Amino acid sequence: MKQIAILGSTGSIGTQTLDVVRANPGELTVTALSAGRQIDLLERQIREFHPRLAAVWEEEKALELRERIRDTDTRVVSGMEGLLELAVMPEADILVTAIVGMIGIRPTIAAIEAGKDIALANKETLVTAGHIIMPLAREHQVKILPVDSEHSAIFQCLHGDDRRQLAKLLITASGGPFRGKKTKDLEAVQVEDALKHPNWAMGQKITIDSATLVNKGLEVLEARWLFGVELEQIQVVVQPKSIIHSMVEFTDGAVIAQLGTPDMKLPIQYALFYPERRPLGGDRLDFAALKEITFEDPDMETFRGLAMAIEAGKIGGSMPTAFNAANERAVAKFLKKEIRFLDIYAIIEEAMREHRVIEHPTVEQILATEAETYERIEGRW
Repeated sequence: MKQIAILGSTGSIGTQTLDVVRANPGELTVTALSAGRQIDLLERQIREFHPRLAAVWEEEKALELRERIRDTDTRVVSGMEGLLELAVMPEADILVTAIVGMIGIRPTIAAIEAGKDIALANKETLVTAGHIIMPLAREHQVKILPVDSEHSAIFQCLHGDDRRQLAKLLITASGGPFRGKKTKDLEAVQVEDALKHPNWAMGQKITIDSATLVNKGLEVLEARWLFGVELEQIQVVVQPKSIIHSMVEFTDGAVIAQLGTPDMKLPIQYALFYPERRPLGGDRLDFAALKEITFEDPDMETFRGLAMAIEAGKIGGSMPTAFNAANERAVAKFLKKEIRFLDIYAIIEEAMREHRVIEHPTVEQILATEAETYERIEGRW
């Protein structure tokens, strides 16, 4: 019986992780859950899965939840201290980091230091602190198991092969809801339009990131640390149907791809049971119906999020943090309809231009960079 703790159990990845638990009775059990403020859903999850601990980010919501579930054995904690307590629980074998944002950095570090394997779905952790996380995981002999579909695909393609023979990573992208459009077509884009992803059902923030191609940029930066490659060894390829989830090219020219239907439960389950594969319900690829798979180059002139992410990665140091923080705040403003879609790029560009790079930032400097970037944006937008 493997015991799991979930950071962000009420979001898209968190709820699908619990679907995997439901599908594997007697194999997985939930020892801890967490949420930001969605305590209605969290309460239902607590009553179904009976975790020992529940962490709620907002203290007021934690107090309300504590009163609601007085008839259960689940203890409720709050804030960063609560997340850290969840991350290091002795009972948990693996921590699923399904939380959104740089808030996931400190709990991830704490879990690694406590010897927990990490099922990683929080891009920001490696984007901003990969230089800290990966050496720490090696030091504590902890597995970092990617949950993101593209990184899981690469991880699966590399299984059993010598990584020294890796030549290139080919990360696929759907192109998002605005694939084929030009800048002038995006001037009047509304929030509702940007949230209509053609293939995947995801949370709002990642769906907007997919529309700007920022998400693909974050995946490039994350893959650099996960697989120990240079940015020049990573290529983004648009594959509109999201059938090929990513590919690996080896030094002899062979290319291995991982294919499947667009279903996040596969990479989640693979991470939880690694290195075993377990049966998984759902649709299967029908190649006769599929007929063809097409590819395109990403339009980085129109969808500048990818190009700016790569630039941030090349500059290095604290610049990826400034890039990520600016995007987080810009997306939040767009979702509230305070700015236009194209303003997301303008905000990121301005933040990167004005950021003074710290070469090897500590966790404290990473979080300070985030706060400074937020403050600068709020003062101007």
